[in-house]
Amino acid sequence: MEYAIQSQPSYSLLEVTLDPGQSIVAEAGAMTWMTDAIRMTTSTRGGALSGLRRSVLGGESFFQNTYEAESAPGVVGLAPGQPGDIVMRRMDGQDLMLEKNAYLASEPGVQVDSNFQGLRGLFNEGLFVLRASGIGSLFFNSYGDVTEIDVDGSYVVDNGHAVAWEPTLDYRITRGRSIRSFLFSDQLLLRFTGRGKLWVQSRNPQSLASWVFPFRPTRSG
Repeated sequence: MEYAIQSQPSYSLLEVTLDPGQSIVAEAGAMTWMTDAIRMTTSTRGGALSGLRRSVLGGESFFQNTYEAESAPGVVGLAPGQPGDIVMRRMDGQDLMLEKNAYLASEPGVQVDSNFQGLRGLFNEGLFVLRASGIGSLFFNSYGDVTEIDVDGSYVVDNGHAVAWEPTLDYRITRGRSIRSFLFSDQLLLRFTGRGKLWVQSRNPQSLASWVFPFRPTRSG
């Protein structure tokens, strides 16, 4: 399998070239184009229970699509729903934690399921994040540009900016100390500790929603 990430970092798109017999799994709705040699199949991957956990608990689609090249090489283009960057992570048996909605695609040897984080997981709209494991290429996306950080000790991130992290990092939730946080108690911070990689996005979808909210259509009295 060969891949290229185009139009980085604002409107990234993943283009995958598959030889006959090779395949890639992607979120439902991620496909932008594909050649005639590609056959698409849809399944829950891992069974209905796994699909339900990903959908209800992990914020992902219930179904996932598999794109396979049949008798000739083929190309498929995949893009996330939000504007931003795409990161490739080679999985060699280790795990990676993903924020809800960050998963884009992976080779069949990579499994993605929801993971309960307990009460400390009360961020990014839920108690659950995604756990990717297995062997193969994993592609995840961010909202805006993404920065890879090598944490050795402690690192603090706004809860809406954490995209992915290695499970060697632990975290706890704290609140911001700004005047706004004091008055409205609305800024949750994640304090990561340990040694490992952390990926942070430059934009926060929650901040965008707050900015758009005053402009929404309203019914007059």
